[in-house]
Amino acid sequence: MGERSPVVDWTRDFDHNHPDWSSDPHAIWHDLRRRCPVAHTDRYRGVYLPVRHDDIRAIAYDTDHFSSRRISILEKPPISAPIPPVTSDPPKHRPQRMMLLPAFTPAAIAELEPVTRQMCNELIDGFIGRGRCDAALDYASHVPTRVISRMLGVNEQNGDRFRNWIHELAGDGVEDGTVFARVIREIDAFFRAEIAARRSNPQSDLIGFLMGQTIDGEPLLEQHLLGTLRLLLLAGIDTTWSSISHTLLHLARTPEHRLRLAAEPALMPSAIEEFLRVFAPVSVARLVVKEQEVGGCRFAAGKMVLLPYPAANRDPEKFERPDEVVLDRQENRHSTFGLGIHRCIGSNLARMELRVAVEEWLRRIPDFEIEENAKLNWSRGLVRGPRCVPVSFCPA
Repeated sequence: MGERSPVVDWTRDFDHNHPDWSSDPHAIWHDLRRRCPVAHTDRYRGVYLPVRHDDIRAIAYDTDHFSSRRISILEKPPISAPIPPVTSDPPKHRPQRMMLLPAFTPAAIAELEPVTRQMCNELIDGFIGRGRCDAALDYASHVPTRVISRMLGVNEQNGDRFRNWIHELAGDGVEDGTVFARVIREIDAFFRAEIAARRSNPQSDLIGFLMGQTIDGEPLLEQHLLGTLRLLLLAGIDTTWSSISHTLLHLARTPEHRLRLAAEPALMPSAIEEFLRVFAPVSVARLVVKEQEVGGCRFAAGKMVLLPYPAANRDPEKFERPDEVVLDRQENRHSTFGLGIHRCIGSNLARMELRVAVEEWLRRIPDFEIEENAKLNWSRGLVRGPRCVPVSFCPA
């Protein structure tokens, strides 16, 4: 991605792809919450940015004025690449979402837990003897990639290819429409081949499941099927990869939390919710389709709105000690998985993957730390997480 022009005033000229945002957006959001709780920029053809929990919630629930037809903010005019149900509005949204629910129920995800633990241990086996690894690259990026590959029924050896697509869409794809379009074509070609293979040899995987679904008695159109598969692949990897990486970064820096989790394993459920709250990776966008006022600000039709769910999670009006990781926090109604009708359908899966990844890491590597002079590399755009977390430990 090219060098960004400087931001002089975040209230009037914010840029969610700027390195300062990537390195520490919370400082920016705290300042905006105090000075200008709804910021605006003329970049990207005009975008609003609310940073208070209640304003973010109001917009997320208001599907009459704020549409999900566009959920990304790009430099160039967007390329049509729907990913239902995330890019669908009522009334189309509900049947598209309901169709997916059986694959993501607590019971369905519980069946994946043993194989997820096995995958985590296989990954740890690969580096534990070295006494060092990149917790993001060597571990966190692989866990959700392998799990979603297993669910979809695609070859797990394609993991590097999948992660490269994510890098391109969040990197050059933001500025270069040809890169964005090429990646979408590559993903669709990949899934067309998988679909064709199942027509001659049906499989009981997630692709096969979707191929058999209908809406209003009609089978899914090809573009609907391809868009949903893009969603499951990309969102299923990028978000959880970021959550696991950020949690391990925190634990590497905070030995007292590692020791407490080891001494009090019953804390793990509340700790996982707190890691999800404090290290929430995802912001989303909405298209203003009708003029509306929220938080004392008029939102003009045709512009975009960026909803930073991580900012909602650290609003002091909503949470006590919002910037602290409180392992035993009891009241924790965070917005990490979104708000409104588009709340993440994969929340059960993400919770399980994060919990199992942390549990198995701490069981095998209870004492680890960030390597001296380590340089962290943060992803840019709407999904934020550390892409490089070099750690050292005693080799086993």
